[in-house]
Amino acid sequence: MRTDWVDKHPKATVALLKGLIEAQMWLDKPENKEEAAEILSSRKWYNVPVAVLQESLKGQYKLGAKGTPSNDPKLGPLYWASDRGVISYPYKSLTLWFLLESLRWKFYPGTLDTIEQAKAINDKVVRDDLWREAAKAVGVPAKDIPTSSSRGKEVFFDGTVYDPADPQAYLNSLKIKN
Repeated sequence: MRTDWVDKHPKATVALLKGLIEAQMWLDKPENKEEAAEILSSRKWYNVPVAVLQESLKGQYKLGAKGTPSNDPKLGPLYWASDRGVISYPYKSLTLWFLLESLRWKFYPGTLDTIEQAKAINDKVVRDDLWREAAKAVGVPAKDIPTSSSRGKEVFFDGTVYDPADPQAYLNSLKIKN
């Protein structure tokens, strides 16, 4: 959501976030996967056979170029939480990474001269306070509400490390710059 809209409509923003959180929690329950597949398979949404969605929602799909079969529900889509934290929580560490990548690949329409400017934009637009308010309002247990806006260091598939405490080091380490 755009910052100007969120600033004008904080109650509506919280209401939207409450709906998102509740939907995520519902969708992660195994007993709801079949109904979700029925809903999402319709012409209104994805217009694909129900069986295709049932398999993927239950973690039954082929992995990698060789198509190694998987039948592990833990590998299925997680909409509420994973071992790294709550999925929809707006971790500033991740949103900063997205901003840096947008700058790197020239998707961001403006220019920024310093990492500090990127952090300032990130801090302005990421409203984790509203997410927390929504989570509390729908009864999310305190243990499931992140206490930090950072997930810490991220290690990517190629071994590249993104440390949100030192984003410049991440940018400097990249082999492909833009």
